[in-house]
Amino acid sequence: MAFAPEGTKIMQMQRLFEMVYLLTERGHVTAAEFAERFEISTRTVYRDIDVLSSAGIPVYTCKGKHGGIRLLGGFTIDKSLLTEQEQQDIMASLQSLSAIEVPGAEQTLTKLAALFGKKRTAWLDVDFTYWGGGTKEREKFALLKQCILRGEVLAFDYYNSMGEKSARTAEPLRLIFKGQDWYLYAFCRKKQELRIFKLSRIKNPVGTGETFTREIPDTPYTGEDHPFNGVMVPITLHMGEQLAFRVYDEFDEENITKNPDGSFTIHSDFPQGEWLYGYLLSYGDQAEVLGPPEVRRGIGERLKRMAAFYND
Repeated sequence: MAFAPEGTKIMQMQRLFEMVYLLTERGHVTAAEFAERFEISTRTVYRDIDVLSSAGIPVYTCKGKHGGIRLLGGFTIDKSLLTEQEQQDIMASLQSLSAIEVPGAEQTLTKLAALFGKKRTAWLDVDFTYWGGGTKEREKFALLKQCILRGEVLAFDYYNSMGEKSARTAEPLRLIFKGQDWYLYAFCRKKQELRIFKLSRIKNPVGTGETFTREIPDTPYTGEDHPFNGVMVPITLHMGEQLAFRVYDEFDEENITKNPDGSFTIHSDFPQGEWLYGYLLSYGDQAEVLGPPEVRRGIGERLKRMAAFYND
């Protein structure tokens, strides 16, 4: 008697396992669809169905326009000792991983949805790119995510806050969304320390093919490429009603006072640094810095320098 190699048996078991999950999730699958998915013949598909049936799985075939291979209604696989809430939590977590395209998450989500006898709910959709970011931005995010998950060294050109360009090689550890901008947290091999890189200043990124192993520390994000030096400044702003969309987008309700004329008074802490003035000036002539005096003076000085450009 001839015996199938051990590897072949394992492959068949994996195939049978996935067949049951697919049938549980979809309701029915044709033999041709199974054959195409697993790259086997329809004859092998029907042999697998016989194996499942003999193992006590209530699988059957039906003919006709909507025919195919089905499971008896109400069949679910043993869901172990997990409570309903635990099942919901696991499904929600896996959905979030699937949304950011973590390798294997989609397949695992499909299997567990069948295991728990639940319909999948696409409650989360994640697009990391900016509005209007275009194909290049999506490709950049996809590459960074791939390098982080694989532990692959990244090479890129970087422009610092002074506009100076330098070639960098870094070990990417994490993507960070902070203050309405995306950053890459990575170990910079040029500087030999952990740094924060603003994604909009990263140009021409490529994976090097070299892998690395590094633990992500619990210490705060630091480094000269980080826009925040750790010092917070309390700012008071008066903003026109035309800026309402930004007021509620960018500030907590507890920091907002709406005035009788429709304008707003904002009390909030901001990170100290040159970027602060650029941020405040982005409100244009619809906002006034009321305090502190040194920041108000700093805004005035910059406005004078800007006005000098237009004194023809």
